[in-house]
Amino acid sequence: MSKNPTNEFTKAIENMMSGSFPDMSAFTDATKNATDFSAKLSQIALAAAEKNAELTSAWTQEALAKLDAATKVQADPAAYAKMISELANEQAQTSPEQIAAFAEVARKAQQDTVELVMTAGKEMQDEASSMVKKATS
Repeated sequence: MSKNPTNEFTKAIENMMSGSFPDMSAFTDATKNATDFSAKLSQIALAAAEKNAELTSAWTQEALAKLDAATKVQADPAAYAKMISELANEQAQTSPEQIAAFAEVARKAQQDTVELVMTAGKEMQDEASSMVKKATS
């Protein structure tokens, strides 16, 4: 009987492929670490964007409420000027507080990002150190 050519071909391919490819675990680990880092960084950015949206919404609602009062009909024309002047003064007084709230969100996002990068750097340093130890052992 003749040998089965399919089995011979399969065996030849198996022999050719075995040991031909490098260990992909380092690449897989690097990809996992990069995606974990990216996910954490995205969470920081999304949290900051969400907080900024909340601040913007609150600021807008506050401004609209003040404008609503300014749209009321006044008997005296001078009352309109007084109302607009008061509105401008209120906005000038509250704007620094609101801008400071946005700055606080940015500061927290920056602080969280720096902590994340420092942690990632430490992990990379530890990993590189362990690889050097393995290579020299």
